[in-house]
Amino acid sequence: MRKYLMVLMALGALIAVSVGSIASAEPPTKTCVGNLCFEANGGFSPKALPKNKLAPIALTASGKIRMSDGSHPPALKEVLVETDKNGAINVKGFPKCTSGKLQSQDTSHAKAICKSAIIGEGKTDVEIAFPESKVVPVKSDLIVFNGGFSGGTTTLYIHAYITVPVPAAIVTTLKIKKISKGRYGLHTTATVPKIAGGSGSVTSFSLKIDKKFTYKGKKVSVLTAKCPDGKLQAKATAIFADGTKATAEFVRTCTGKG
Repeated sequence: MRKYLMVLMALGALIAVSVGSIASAEPPTKTCVGNLCFEANGGFSPKALPKNKLAPIALTASGKIRMSDGSHPPALKEVLVETDKNGAINVKGFPKCTSGKLQSQDTSHAKAICKSAIIGEGKTDVEIAFPESKVVPVKSDLIVFNGGFSGGTTTLYIHAYITVPVPAAIVTTLKIKKISKGRYGLHTTATVPKIAGGSGSVTSFSLKIDKKFTYKGKKVSVLTAKCPDGKLQAKATAIFADGTKATAEFVRTCTGKG
């Protein structure tokens, strides 16, 4: 079985950066293994961060995936991400939504129902490829909702909506927990539902997260980070529907101050 090394797929990269660990203002990362080619880019601001305390960050991320022979890429099933202990996500006190409220809703209705729980927005492209049929490209808004914090776990929901072959909401669930594993301090498990019965694959995305809110009279940020040693890093494993596993490690620089 071919090993698609160094490839997270779009949602894999999205999940990694959503906890503030791998993105930086650097040129895109491009890699091709076999027929599969992936390009990822992102940035956080400010890049200069305190050495010893967490500070708010805003984050952008984007990615593209394609097969060099023009074939349809495999569908993503699950993503496991370990992220730098110097990055953090905080949703305590922020309004939350549930998966049930997002299921079967198009983008406008999902946003209206859970408007106060939105922490990020962007765009995504999906390819639908049924056997012996032409590939159908589908575009969708991409919305990230807070699912709350309970029992040591932060839950996020990533909502997209497709209209081909039939209208359907795609809600990916992220579960984020603290770990103590050397450099890594957070572990994320993302469960990706089947798109068009398994015939759909994400081919690109773009996203921005810059959410700050007031909790108990204090201004706080959903994403924070610090820079004690000039770098932030992450490791992710993408698991595909055909059984393929892809693992990648990222190291990005930052500037510590104070």
